[in-house]
Amino acid sequence: MSSLNYKHLRYFWMVAKTGSIAKAAAQLHLTPQSVSGQLTEFADTLGVELFRRAGRNLELTETGRRILSYAEHIFSTGDELLEVVRDQNFTTISFRVGCADSVSKLIACQLVEPALKLDEPVKLICREGRLDSLVADLAVHRLDLVMADRPIPPHFSVRAYNHLLGESPMTAFATAELAERLGPDFPACLHNAPLLLPGEDFAIHQRLLRWLEHSEVHPHVVGEFDDSAMMQAFGQSGAGVFFAPTVIAPQVCSQHEVVAIGQVDAVVEQVYALTTERRLSHPATVAISTLARDKLFV
Repeated sequence: MSSLNYKHLRYFWMVAKTGSIAKAAAQLHLTPQSVSGQLTEFADTLGVELFRRAGRNLELTETGRRILSYAEHIFSTGDELLEVVRDQNFTTISFRVGCADSVSKLIACQLVEPALKLDEPVKLICREGRLDSLVADLAVHRLDLVMADRPIPPHFSVRAYNHLLGESPMTAFATAELAERLGPDFPACLHNAPLLLPGEDFAIHQRLLRWLEHSEVHPHVVGEFDDSAMMQAFGQSGAGVFFAPTVIAPQVCSQHEVVAIGQVDAVVEQVYALTTERRLSHPATVAISTLARDKLFV
């Protein structure tokens, strides 16, 4: 196989998306016989089986599913290229950011904001999800940057780099009513108090548990959350005490109508920018790094 036939790949992609040769042929304005012949030639060239029969339809083989994931990326990139070409003067920069569930959305928003204030217009594309899924998208260049609360785990076999943006101690928050019931003696006031914890996917989960144990404080954990925004919403409702980075304490208090009841200097949350660049060069990424260093994490 000397090179990939992109016309064949397009026919394969269309058959995979529609589930039948007849439907794909209608979309492509070709005869079913023509599509079938091109599909057979493509499979023969690759030397693999792409589909198997499932009644009147076709279903992908395991190899076919893997090839489809590449085809999706190839044609998605092609669509992005067309968007750039349509844009007058080629001035718009696409900046695709993934934010791990474990990163505070308030911090992520502040960090990304300077990317929208560059001299060149930026089209911001944000994705949220689990770290492993976002790093996989980063590895195949579907994302330019991933914000995470930890470096890339060593078992991830991807060529990417960790850039520490900053770190912050944690603060405990509660509604004014709950804070009054607990009293001012922090952290002793957390003993038997209702507590909302970040889930096990958060880097600070175990750090908070160790700090509570070291402080000989045993709260009543009423919930664990894989999303920081949901945890804070429950905290706002009065369900329990929750933790958030001290660097955004004023915004947390204002947005969620809660009060800070104590700071935990022994537990630090870190924020990393994960990129495929050893040295940051994308103008939006550089702007984020500069803000983090000079203004946010001080």
